[in-house]
Amino acid sequence: MVQWKTGTVDARGTQLHYYRRGDSRPSIVLIHGITDDGLCWSPVAEVLSDGHDVIMVDLRGHGKSEAPEQGYDRETMAAELSEMIYSLGLERPILIGHSLGGLVAMTLASLIPDLPLAMILEDPVPFWRARPPSPEEVIARAGMRLWIDDLKRKTRDELLELARSENPAWSEVELGLWLDSKQRFSPKIVHMIDILEAGPMESHALVEQITCPVLLITADPKLGAILTDDDVAELLKSVPHMKRVHIPDAGHNIRREQFSLYMEAVQTFLTQMYE
Repeated sequence: MVQWKTGTVDARGTQLHYYRRGDSRPSIVLIHGITDDGLCWSPVAEVLSDGHDVIMVDLRGHGKSEAPEQGYDRETMAAELSEMIYSLGLERPILIGHSLGGLVAMTLASLIPDLPLAMILEDPVPFWRARPPSPEEVIARAGMRLWIDDLKRKTRDELLELARSENPAWSEVELGLWLDSKQRFSPKIVHMIDILEAGPMESHALVEQITCPVLLITADPKLGAILTDDDVAELLKSVPHMKRVHIPDAGHNIRREQFSLYMEAVQTFLTQMYE
């Protein structure tokens, strides 16, 4: 794998770690999902760093970033991300977020609309839903807490066996990056699940503030993807300029299961945006 420059910034009192490579503008900031970390983006970043300044961030509680006791909410994480962007002198970067990272990217783009040049979302957490969570979703979130706790108890060999059995389509590179990230996150990140249970609140009014170009990449809920067609339709009401690309035969980890199609969607969107 490619070697990356590393650094740390003070983001409103939290030390955020990042990896960086490339020197062409605009910059791209890659934002991972829960229990992953910045290096999980390495295959994508290696492609994008040929023509962009690419930054892979470790969110609080993940990777080599600090894990404070409190503050595991979308507004705090978005504020820390924006502070990192300002500290690194990035001018209107493109944000690419997966799952939790998509939620953080959307929150930042809602609160500071002029900051991102564009945004690409890979099966993000649908915090804009107007309805309360279903009983099945509540049960799934409780299961997620147990899953996070179980990950921290497993040995590397046990994690590898789990990953291979649940994700047969993943490459050995992706499996290795996933395994490494599971040994670096803090158990405190379990508080991030509270984000999912906070309810819609002002979410619709919030996402309506997003003005930058947006690409939403979706996959098959039957294979584990989060977003449904109803979720996408609801988001389009608030972000009507959003484009969608649906990638078949993939679940929640779209890029890990259909890398070529995922990169084709990303690069086509970027090319069209620059035209």
